[in-house]
Amino acid sequence: MSVSTENGNQSPNPATLSISKFAAFIRHYAQPFTTTVRGGLSLIDRHKTTQVHALHPSDASSPAKPTISSILSSSSNDAVSTSEEALLPYGLPATDLLEPPVDPHLKPVDFLAALSDVYRRLENCRGENKSLVLLEQHSILRGLNDPKLLRRCLQAAREHAVDVHSEVVLSSWLRYERREDELVGILSNVASASGYDSNSVFDCYRCQNGKMEATNVGLSIGESDVCFRIGEGEIYCVRERIAALSRPLEAMLYGGFIESKRERIDFSEMGISVEGMRAVDVFSRTRRLDSVAPGVVLELLSFANRFCCEEMKSSCDETLASLVSNAENALILIDYGLEESANLLVASSLQVLLRELPSSLYNSKVRKIFCSPEGRERLAMAGHCSFLLYDFLTQVAMQERVTSEIMVMLLERLKECATEKWQKELALHQLGCVLLERKEYKEAQNCFEAAAEMGHVYSVVGVARTQYKQGKRFSAYNLINSLISEYKPVGWMYQELSLYNVGTKKILDMKTATELDPTLLFPYKYRAVAMVEESQIGQAILEINKVIGFKVSPDCLELRAWFFITLGDYEAALRDIRALLTLEPDYLMFGGKMRGDHLVELLSQRVLQWGSGDCWMQLYDRWSSVDDIGSLAVTHQMLVNDPRKSLLLFRQSLLLLRLNCQKAAMRCLRLARNHSSSEHERLIYEGWILYDTGYREEALAKAELSISIQRSFEAFFLKAYTLADTTLDSVSSSHVIQLLEEALICPSDSLRKGQALNNLGSIYVDCGKLDLAADCYSKALDIKHSRAHQGLARVYHLKNQRKAAYDEMTKLIEKAQNKASAYEKRSEYCDRELANSDLSMATQLDPMRTYPYRFRAAVLMDDQRENEAVQELTNALAFKPDLQMLHLRAAFYESMGDFISGLRDCEAALCLDPNHKDTLDLYNRIHGGAPNLHM
Repeated sequence: MSVSTENGNQSPNPATLSISKFAAFIRHYAQPFTTTVRGGLSLIDRHKTTQVHALHPSDASSPAKPTISSILSSSSNDAVSTSEEALLPYGLPATDLLEPPVDPHLKPVDFLAALSDVYRRLENCRGENKSLVLLEQHSILRGLNDPKLLRRCLQAAREHAVDVHSEVVLSSWLRYERREDELVGILSNVASASGYDSNSVFDCYRCQNGKMEATNVGLSIGESDVCFRIGEGEIYCVRERIAALSRPLEAMLYGGFIESKRERIDFSEMGISVEGMRAVDVFSRTRRLDSVAPGVVLELLSFANRFCCEEMKSSCDETLASLVSNAENALILIDYGLEESANLLVASSLQVLLRELPSSLYNSKVRKIFCSPEGRERLAMAGHCSFLLYDFLTQVAMQERVTSEIMVMLLERLKECATEKWQKELALHQLGCVLLERKEYKEAQNCFEAAAEMGHVYSVVGVARTQYKQGKRFSAYNLINSLISEYKPVGWMYQELSLYNVGTKKILDMKTATELDPTLLFPYKYRAVAMVEESQIGQAILEINKVIGFKVSPDCLELRAWFFITLGDYEAALRDIRALLTLEPDYLMFGGKMRGDHLVELLSQRVLQWGSGDCWMQLYDRWSSVDDIGSLAVTHQMLVNDPRKSLLLFRQSLLLLRLNCQKAAMRCLRLARNHSSSEHERLIYEGWILYDTGYREEALAKAELSISIQRSFEAFFLKAYTLADTTLDSVSSSHVIQLLEEALICPSDSLRKGQALNNLGSIYVDCGKLDLAADCYSKALDIKHSRAHQGLARVYHLKNQRKAAYDEMTKLIEKAQNKASAYEKRSEYCDRELANSDLSMATQLDPMRTYPYRFRAAVLMDDQRENEAVQELTNALAFKPDLQMLHLRAAFYESMGDFISGLRDCEAALCLDPNHKDTLDLYNRIHGGAPNLHM
């Protein structure tokens, strides 16, 4: 039996299908598989990529670490003495324990119509309403799991924030989302030295280096005309000045009260000290709080509230807000702020606490402020309670292993803050998801039903799931079946229906789900596990490879590793677990029973060990064969021996970016930066971090500074890459070419030089220098940079040597483990029939690639099969809302005279990218040509 994979060719031997000693050991230490998260595991991570065994570490026992000798000493008959069927629930996943997560997001049935509606409302609203609509847009787009898109929504919402509270929350949310990208330590020293926080909304209060010099504000007794007695102390003041602080004080000192006739007034019962009253006197004459101690400012704040001294209160508020610097004093000062309704003080304290997330949620005092009903009421009285705040807090909690009780309390507060229809739907649906995880099925059902009644159709899935958990399978089936009858079917409907069906019907439902949405992971995993239960392990590996070919997720890698362990193919299992640990270093295997790195230790003793030289050779071979998972595994092994080697961490980040694992890639880049051995090297990694987070000019400056310290390959490459990320003219192209040539002169290894030659060839092609480009690509191929086949094919194509271009791409397909992009590119160099075959293969390997759908649709349109062309795009847009496909379908609708549909697609596309020029032009053209046509 031969198993061919996108990420490595594996050949399981049928003779090894019996359970190995190692597999028997694994079963001894494993719990049954389940994809339902228990306890406080991340609900959002469960939606994105679920651990195959998802148990909270605290719920799992911790047996003593076994040794390899103890495994080998066990009798080989132990495993076969018990039937395989009896062992499967304890070692391999069982199909009856698998179920997909209920997504904890707003999930409109017609997603594109929802995007269109949001864009239209954004265009027609201003001020506070716009910020609210942008938050709604953010909530709808969460299901796409596109960090850059979500960040742009938050940035736009912050730009349109109308109060300090919204600015604080949105700024903190943005900072939380980019916490993986921050260059810790670069700006912090400057900020701490100057008292200035570059991300603070209170900058105007933090820019002072120390206190101002005290002003000479002494007052002689002769100048005063009223004395306030506090205990034994006397404070001489100017009556007129004190009266000017507020109407109540004016009435007391000049009105019909007895104090207006007295020169000495007893203030002993007014809750202010002698020092505090002296500060009141000084403020009455200077309107300043210079050199006033924080404790005295707190007294003044209370005094200002008692006597309605608004100007004094504002000054105290500003002064105290500027003093909040860490979580400890934030927790102290926020109580005063809430008690005295000091808006800025509460905002400043809130900002610090929010920027300490998620760790601050583990503080009981913070939980009391945010989670309790009383805390919410106090925040509301100070003007700092909002749906926005609790939406942020719940999103943070969902990504952390926070206790379920905290999660429920935050969601209860979120529900209390909800005013808009969509806010209530979101709060109720998310609360239902958490209660479902807590096995509080009746309460969860009530939440889902309430959300569904408000119009969130997807919540019907939650209703069905809770009914199913309560033994009402038939009711659950009828609910989902009615959804399919009432609405246009989508993949998740049939996926859910499959849970409540049995036998052949279940398999058919999953097949339909995959046809409608090939990106749903659950059907692949279910089919793979079902194959294992039928002892078709090779076929199970092929099935799970289909997912790994287009979406590398920890749960699928763990699942495949399990299958390889069962086969006794420990080398393949070790590769997958090493790759998994580059995505999530703290991943727990077997239901939280074992750390991944410990399983690596055990497996490593069953395979041939590689030395440092062997590892570099293996990395070279895998990199050359476009085997990204294999390459990740090798870099992981090398980093185990040398965890502080920045060069390897940088290579790992490049591989992770190639696999679209942005978060893990940024973590590796930060580690590379932190472990860099020299300043010029550190600057390079900082430059890449800045570039990958959209700070192009700052990245360029880092590269130039690094070059000024030491000329190196990576510094020149970074500068060239950054400069090339624009529309190049002849002058700038020449500069990029010069930089790449400088890079190639500097010492480096073949892996990176191959990339530089490939990039240089691309620039030469853009400049029309085809012979020079071909020379670069040939040199890259000489050092086994296989991706250069694609560049060389492009050169042949531009020279009208189409057959040579096709053959060149065929060579890449033969070498590469990840072939989808190669098939897609080869389709450009052949006739229509062969092109369709290549594009079908590309779609089969990676259904997320949009070019094949757009090409097929364009061909159908050329053949005047308009409805089929639209349907081709519609099928893909059902699971991949893509800007380019929306723009193309809108253009099709325009040519067909369906202006309403064209306008809707333009609006949906602009909701994803409001600055996309081609779509804006098309939108304006349709709108201008038919101004009265609007949905």
